[in-house]
Amino acid sequence: MTAAVAEPDDGSGSWSLVKASQDGDMAAFSELFERYQEVVFRYVLFRMNDRAIAEDLTQETFVRALRRIGSVSYQGRDIGAWFVTIARNLIFDHVKSSRYRLESTTENITDLSPSTSGPEHQVLENATNDELLRSIAKLNPDQQECIQLRFLQGLSVAETAEKMNRNEGAVKALQHRAVRRLAQLLPEGLR
Repeated sequence: MTAAVAEPDDGSGSWSLVKASQDGDMAAFSELFERYQEVVFRYVLFRMNDRAIAEDLTQETFVRALRRIGSVSYQGRDIGAWFVTIARNLIFDHVKSSRYRLESTTENITDLSPSTSGPEHQVLENATNDELLRSIAKLNPDQQECIQLRFLQGLSVAETAEKMNRNEGAVKALQHRAVRRLAQLLPEGLR
C-alpha cells in the first residue's frame, strides 16, 4: 500500500492556485500575479534602480512564469521564490547584454547638472548596495530572511511574522539583532 502524497499547503493557498493554473485556469494565474507582482517589482527595482526597467522585467517575469507554469513543482517553499528566481535571471540577462551597457537616452544626459548626481554617485550607490547585500549574506538564515522580508520586500512586521511563523515580538527582536549585526559587518564608511 502506498502513502498518499498530500497537496502542498503553504498556508496561503498559493500552491492550489499553481495547480489550478497548471490545469489551465487563467483566473488562478491572475490571482498569483496579484499576490506576487509587488514583491517581484520591489526585488527588481532594488537591484536595477530604474522604475521603467523594473516594470518591464516584472512583466517579463510573469510572462515567462505563465509559459513555464506546467514545469514548477512544490519544493517546500512559497511559489514567490520561483517568481523571484525568474526575475533574478532576467536581471542577470539584462545586465549582461551589451545593449544595456551602451544604452543612454538623451533625456538622461541632459538631466545631469552640477546639482544632480552624476555617474560617480551611481557607481558609489551600486558599490554600497553590493556591499550591503554581501553583509546580509553573512547573517544567519533567520536574520537574512527577516531583513529580506522587512526591507527588500517591504513587508510589515505582522506580514513578516506570518511568513516566518513567529509572533510580532519575536520578529521585532530578530530584526533588531539583524540590524545591529549588519552594522558590525558593514565597513566603517558605510555604517
